[in-house]
Amino acid sequence: MLRKATIRDLDALVALENRSFETDRLSRRSFRHLLTKANAVTLIAEEQGALAGYATVLFNAGTSLARLYSIAVDERFKGHGLGRELVSAAEQAALDGECVVLRLEVRRDNEASLALFRRLGYREFDTLRDYYEDHMEALRFEKALAPHLSPAIARVPYYRQTLDFTCGPASLLMAMHSLAPDIALQRTLEIQLWRESTTVFMTSGHGGCGPHGMALAAWHRGFAVEMFLSEAGALFIDSVRSEEKKEVMTLVQQQFAQEVAEVGIPVHYRQLTLEEMRKGFDRGGIPLVLISSWRIYREKFPHWVVVTGFDERYVYVHDPYVDEEKGKSETDCMNMPILQKDFARMARYGRSGLRAALIIYNRNGELR
Repeated sequence: MLRKATIRDLDALVALENRSFETDRLSRRSFRHLLTKANAVTLIAEEQGALAGYATVLFNAGTSLARLYSIAVDERFKGHGLGRELVSAAEQAALDGECVVLRLEVRRDNEASLALFRRLGYREFDTLRDYYEDHMEALRFEKALAPHLSPAIARVPYYRQTLDFTCGPASLLMAMHSLAPDIALQRTLEIQLWRESTTVFMTSGHGGCGPHGMALAAWHRGFAVEMFLSEAGALFIDSVRSEEKKEVMTLVQQQFAQEVAEVGIPVHYRQLTLEEMRKGFDRGGIPLVLISSWRIYREKFPHWVVVTGFDERYVYVHDPYVDEEKGKSETDCMNMPILQKDFARMARYGRSGLRAALIIYNRNGELR
């Protein structure tokens, strides 16, 4: 029998976890969080009055992506198709949660699990080195749960931001490497790009990066850039209280804007539509879009993402930020499917509804 787990199953789940795994075990605290607070569902299978297996699905807020976070079957009940049943139930739970892609990681040496997921139609799309406590690699798999979906997008490689304030440079780095693979995905370049494009201050702490500075950083490396802004003038000012900081931000952005005009980067003072974004992508460009993080992280800060593809219903994005405190891994942040209508809502920031986007093209403006 399959059912949703409750807090009453906590002891049995912890015991099964400890019997099933030697390393990378979910702790009692983790299970309690998953059962009571996380955006997740845990399904359990019972046989002969005992807990025979479980599967936990995490939902990625603001997107149509879910992750099979953990699955285990008691040794006494293996060989009877219970793993297949749990995976099928996890897929249905993802669909019930309005998710159309399910992803997971598997140890490279777990031959039984690898064979199971391949039989069930999961596609290997990436490798994460040194992922487990014993340094074993993880193979990443995904499955489209809706027949119309085409999430297998490999054109833009993924790079994870290494600092809280480098989402813009990390996004720009992904775009540049996609167009010019000789540009290495390195932290030194990520930080250098931040230094070149920072607004100096932001809502708190280190300054984020605005579209003018990022456009110039790409232009100076030989890329063609288009800018789309819903408003002129200094950006992000409303999110800063200090008048002195506002003045500094204004001066920095005025200097950026002057240089953008001098080098001839085209600036369109209007919203970039999804149709225009898609056309730019089809011509070989990589769009970078400023979003409000509220719909994904329930925190209000400006955040840059990379658009990696489209289909009839969804926009796919790489999010450079991996929120490990909420149990996310890079698997959750790559090619995230977001309904087009939801993406249009999140692609704005602040009280003024600022919209900002860049499209980065091949070196010397050569379009594919």
